[in-house]
Amino acid sequence: MSSFTNLAFMASDKPEAQLSRDRLIERYGNCDAGEADAIIALGGDGFLLGTIHRHMALVQRGLPIYGMNRGTIGFLMNPYNEDGLIERLDNAQPASVSPLRMTAEAPGGTFEFLAMNEVAMLRQTRQTAHIKITVDNRVRLERLIADGIMVATPAGSTAYNLSAHGPVLPLGADILALTPISAFRPRRWRGALLKKTAKVEFEIVNPGKRPVSATADDKEVRNVTHVSVEVADDIKLTLLFDEGQELDEKILNEQFAT
Repeated sequence: MSSFTNLAFMASDKPEAQLSRDRLIERYGNCDAGEADAIIALGGDGFLLGTIHRHMALVQRGLPIYGMNRGTIGFLMNPYNEDGLIERLDNAQPASVSPLRMTAEAPGGTFEFLAMNEVAMLRQTRQTAHIKITVDNRVRLERLIADGIMVATPAGSTAYNLSAHGPVLPLGADILALTPISAFRPRRWRGALLKKTAKVEFEIVNPGKRPVSATADDKEVRNVTHVSVEVADDIKLTLLFDEGQELDEKILNEQFAT
């Protein structure tokens, strides 16, 4: 007997995704996420990440998420197919991932958010950001002059991180990518690879003149003065992937993409 008898279907606002949700509900039924054996997310990568954040309490307790691509890229999604969904879920390969925890200090207070892909600092004005970087209580860079900088997880290393010329990280590598965004000084600094256990702190130099925002996936805090980032190892999230579409295989393929 299948372990997936109760499914919660969720879809992005795109008409194609909404229509797919209606068709799947007609075939497989639907229930509230709190009563589901799995969440079926229909959309793109952004919608999948949003679904995780909206149902973080349930996902933290072990509720898996299975995405089907009704978006554009769909790197974190499985191919869309209405047939054999229960069998696909039964045979799906789980990927257990821990998000980043961002703690950001700003004039409005201290804010904490989780990020599946990356935490990024970005300049808010035409002027470059000046950022002091500390790793595990040791100053590693007194002043980075750049458009910004990010910390990326292996799961998120093929997204914004790769676009900024950061490295693609294997899923089980237990490392993080520290990647500058359009670095001006040091001119040749390409970033660093850090242990998964590292705590990275960013101090914004002269934040009044050179304001910086901090983002954790889709959550943004503006005018930050200090940001700390570390892996939330106490949180394990489960994504399901079809056989042959496993997340570690997708990440490996990205290293050979032309």
